[in-house]
Amino acid sequence: MQNTPNTPNARKGDRSLAIVAYQGVQEAAVLGLTDLFDTANTLSREQGGIVINVEAIRPDRIPAVSVHYDALIVPPNRSNARGEADSEFHAWIKARHRAGTLTASVCAGVFWLGHAGLLARRPVTTHWALEDEVRAAFPDADLQPEHLLIDDSDIITAGGMMAWLDLGMFFVERWQGVEVLSNTARYLLIDPGKREQRNYRSFRPNLNHGDETVLALQLWMEGHVQDDLGVEALAERSKLSGRTFLRRFKAATGLNPNAYVQALRVEKARGLLERTREPVGAVGWAVGYQDFSAFGRVFRSVTGLTAAEYRRRFSVLDVRA
Repeated sequence: MQNTPNTPNARKGDRSLAIVAYQGVQEAAVLGLTDLFDTANTLSREQGGIVINVEAIRPDRIPAVSVHYDALIVPPNRSNARGEADSEFHAWIKARHRAGTLTASVCAGVFWLGHAGLLARRPVTTHWALEDEVRAAFPDADLQPEHLLIDDSDIITAGGMMAWLDLGMFFVERWQGVEVLSNTARYLLIDPGKREQRNYRSFRPNLNHGDETVLALQLWMEGHVQDDLGVEALAERSKLSGRTFLRRFKAATGLNPNAYVQALRVEKARGLLERTREPVGAVGWAVGYQDFSAFGRVFRSVTGLTAAEYRRRFSVLDVRA
């Protein structure tokens, strides 16, 4: 580990950062963040710049409240831990935040911030697969899972499990500057550009709701995205009245039919863009859009990328030609 805030050779102007290494933490994130900041520090020292001193805080060695950190990070985990019982860490995180420490989380680390009472009325993000769980646990939070990183001044949250890279680079840019950010990214061969979680988010419809009529319709829709999937056509196929269909479909899937169809078609388009060389217009047609411009608008509104950009980034084929 690097110098902690309590070491005598910590210089005036340097920054101190704590990584909350709770039980079940993703150790790759703890070590990866440490290595990232070590690289950035080496480059910053060459310019006589700021150094970020990092300390990993373990459950059996929680520092006194009087120990100051400029920032703390709660990393993700792969153990399904949610931190409900980590009351000492919750109190410590809350006290540090009240003392002016920038408080950050990655992926499921947001649960520790929530249990510390820091999410109410705050715009935050987490991994898109945790959206329902976070909403249920912290209904007062302004959850925006389409974003990979949200900087709300004193609360910073990042989305997916590997978003610790984005969060680490956020602190490098904030404290050590754009030049150190660029040089660190080049050295580590990572992209310093701003990403969005919706670039990666997949549509995974609920199929375990118990409504057999709606389920049968969903399974039929999966193979018929080119067909008429308007509300009237779907209600007719389900043999339900319009009002009953709308009520049962929304109750079962959590989405109204139009939003569901849009998400389904975009998901099918993602797959075609990743796995085929079909022209973008043909992809739009194949998933039910007869208007190319309409397909482009919808695809970009959902993914944050144009269809061509999406293909360049995520194709599993060599599409450079």
